[in-house]
Amino acid sequence: MAKARRTYVCQSCGSVTSKWMGQCESCGEWNSITEEADQSLPSGLGKGSSPAKGQVIELGELQGEENPPARMMSGMAEFDRACGGGLVPGSATLIGGDPGIGKSTILLQAMAKLAGSGHNTIYVSGEESTSQVRMRAKRLGLEKNPVKLGSETNLRNIIATLEHGDLPQVVVIDSIQTMFADTIESAPGTVAQVRTCAQELIRFAKRRNVAVVLVGHVTKDGQIAGPRVLEHMVDTVLYFEGDRGHQFRILRAVKNRFGGTDEIGVFEMSDMGLQEVHNPSTLFLGNHTGDVAGSAVFAGMEGSRPMLVEIQALVAPSSLGTPRRAVVGWDSGRLSMIIAVLDARCGLGLGAFDIYLNVAGGLRISEPAADMAVAAALISSLSGYSIAKNTVLFGEISLSGEIRPVSQADARLKESAKLGFEQAYIPAKIKQKGKELRVVELDEIRKLVDLIAVDLEGA
Repeated sequence: MAKARRTYVCQSCGSVTSKWMGQCESCGEWNSITEEADQSLPSGLGKGSSPAKGQVIELGELQGEENPPARMMSGMAEFDRACGGGLVPGSATLIGGDPGIGKSTILLQAMAKLAGSGHNTIYVSGEESTSQVRMRAKRLGLEKNPVKLGSETNLRNIIATLEHGDLPQVVVIDSIQTMFADTIESAPGTVAQVRTCAQELIRFAKRRNVAVVLVGHVTKDGQIAGPRVLEHMVDTVLYFEGDRGHQFRILRAVKNRFGGTDEIGVFEMSDMGLQEVHNPSTLFLGNHTGDVAGSAVFAGMEGSRPMLVEIQALVAPSSLGTPRRAVVGWDSGRLSMIIAVLDARCGLGLGAFDIYLNVAGGLRISEPAADMAVAAALISSLSGYSIAKNTVLFGEISLSGEIRPVSQADARLKESAKLGFEQAYIPAKIKQKGKELRVVELDEIRKLVDLIAVDLEGA
């Protein structure tokens, strides 16, 4: 028999200690350690004992013919894009996001479309009753789709239901933090419960070749709650991003064993749920006119998708000893680097000004290719000169002031030409260039200053 003992587990990082502490030594969180019941190793597997003889597994070669995994297309192109081309049978997908951002809504829409195309789908909710799910489906106009609903939090009952009758093809568990296994003496949502329930569901998915989608809560830092090992257990991790002040939502893939990472699906929140946005560039550009100082259009890439977004900058005289730096949608450390390069290599003196930087539409950009667009917006705001109309920019800036090439330049230029832009400021030494618009090659940041503002003395 397994011998029960008491352990203390951090609910933030999952580290185990022998006694309670106010602060976790592993992650530094305060008041995150709780007492849980654990099971020691069965007899015969402990230290100093001889383990039972195992079975020899069959080993194969690297070389061989493997067919690509079959995909179940939901009919929502943006959802399928984020998943890498659709759900894979036998895969486990984890979706996280802030409360109320639309995780349950998009999954209900996707399951309704899958059920409408003939797939056997089951939606299990641990947070809402079946009547609440029906009300949402009716509001979204999905009540006629043959999605099977269930409201349960006991893992044993859920597995028994899934094994009974016709085997489902897709199962949604909303959410994994509400599930509990009666073999674990701890409350739902604790590290032990989340890890055990997820492991059992993933084992069911692999054994029965069923696509399982798990909904995960997020912490105040925006990370999926529970042990970090949960993200390593699943095949795909999707984050649902967005701001309540904006109508758009982004489904971003950060891990995918069956497809590329950093793919995104863009949706717009409406009265009828989440609607797909097939051309996100028009959404993030808004009513950009190009005649305002401090505004630049960046031609970026999100996964394999080119996307144009407006970057806005405001450079204002500072009344404080330490000027303010406010950044929304970009890395504040990278902004400090661009300011230092403009001061040291171009002599602009931005360090004495308050600087505010914003990525329009609430989108968050992480790629270094946005350096030149950010620098152009800062130069434009400082000088008062607006950037030439219908111009896009992209390029990485080094500490020496050199403008470095970036990847997928052709895709960026083609997207810009498709949206009506006529000119592009790009790094030099790019071999292939689009012919749809006029290209201006720049090899150092000083030339960008000359192009935007010939005379900065009056700025």
